[in-house]
Amino acid sequence: MLHSNAMQTGWSKITARRSTPMSEPANQSAVLTSSMETSQELTLHGSVLVLLQFDVCEAIHLDRLREILGARTAPKPQPQPKAAVEISITGAIDYDRPPIVEPVEPLVLASGEQLTGQIKYYDYGVLSIVFERPFVGGWSRLAGLASRWVWDIDFAAEATRIVRDKLTRAAEAIVKPYGEWLSEDYLIFHIRDIVAPDGCLSPSIPELIQQHGARIAQVVRGDTGNLAESEVNEVLQARISYYANDLAVIGWNAAFLFDSASGAETAIQLLEYANSQLLEFRHYDDLLTEELERVYLLLDKGTGILARWRLARSATGLHTVLLDVDELTERADNAIKFLSDMFAARFYKLAAQKIGVPDYKDLVTQKVRTAEELYRFMVDQFNQSRAFFLELTVVIILVVELVYLFRGRPF
Repeated sequence: MLHSNAMQTGWSKITARRSTPMSEPANQSAVLTSSMETSQELTLHGSVLVLLQFDVCEAIHLDRLREILGARTAPKPQPQPKAAVEISITGAIDYDRPPIVEPVEPLVLASGEQLTGQIKYYDYGVLSIVFERPFVGGWSRLAGLASRWVWDIDFAAEATRIVRDKLTRAAEAIVKPYGEWLSEDYLIFHIRDIVAPDGCLSPSIPELIQQHGARIAQVVRGDTGNLAESEVNEVLQARISYYANDLAVIGWNAAFLFDSASGAETAIQLLEYANSQLLEFRHYDDLLTEELERVYLLLDKGTGILARWRLARSATGLHTVLLDVDELTERADNAIKFLSDMFAARFYKLAAQKIGVPDYKDLVTQKVRTAEELYRFMVDQFNQSRAFFLELTVVIILVVELVYLFRGRPF
């Protein structure tokens, strides 16, 4: 079953990760209707991608890793001429440090389905595996596959063995490996062509939304049932297009792309990056939660004179965690740059919103502020204790001097 470790499941998970949709007109009842009979006659050509990401360590030395694995660096997308209208946003992003890419063995599911794949190593400690399987069939088959792969198959468990084998080989390039990994799963349904029985190729985007919007919503939600009009509307509001012949509909655990292979390349990269950001902020959230719980337990023991001295070491540890979070956040945020085309930035913003990155980022920000306040409180308590100790020392010295003075013997 597709899931994110340590996250809620079922409706609680849906509520936790669903973001506020983009504002669009609500009167789309006509747009949402889908002709099931017509849909079943169409043939969709494309592929299904499974993104699996694991937060395995604090950092990865990519130069050293390249020497160990002999792998290649992910190529930077090359800008295409404007005449190539099928290209949407390729060349619009640039990696600060491109990940190392290496092929992995095919993944064979219990159903016999075989997926080819590759693994990417990011310098901020995330491993990303992308499995892909070609798809040819109708809307019903695609919706059925989406339902089965979203809810019934634990792809993260299937890929864990591959990740462990790769980390064993790359051990010398790994910085501070984690004992337990967080993971994120995401499905991308990439359709390149839609062919009608009469041989006519892909419909226009308005026609696609009007005639097959309900089918797209089923695929994104991973549900074969007839969704309510409001739910279909919710799904379709999170859509974005650049040209008149491309479409992306983004959900919290899956996305539907209608574009050429080259046109979808950057969209897939941005979805992969958004999921890695979610993974990193989940890690920061867990790290800060654990540290704050430790500090609260220490404060519950009291803040007496002697207890305040223990706060110094704890305050130092808390400050170290804050510095680590700042460093890791900056590294992850700067891993990718948007170039002249702002469509990529808008695409990423929508993807991050639907996946839940801003929600976790807000949680981390709030906990960082709490940790900073606790740090200042602990330092103040320690400084008060130290000042009291120094004052007490001065008083004791004066008392001793006075005793010796009255006894006629100087100290």
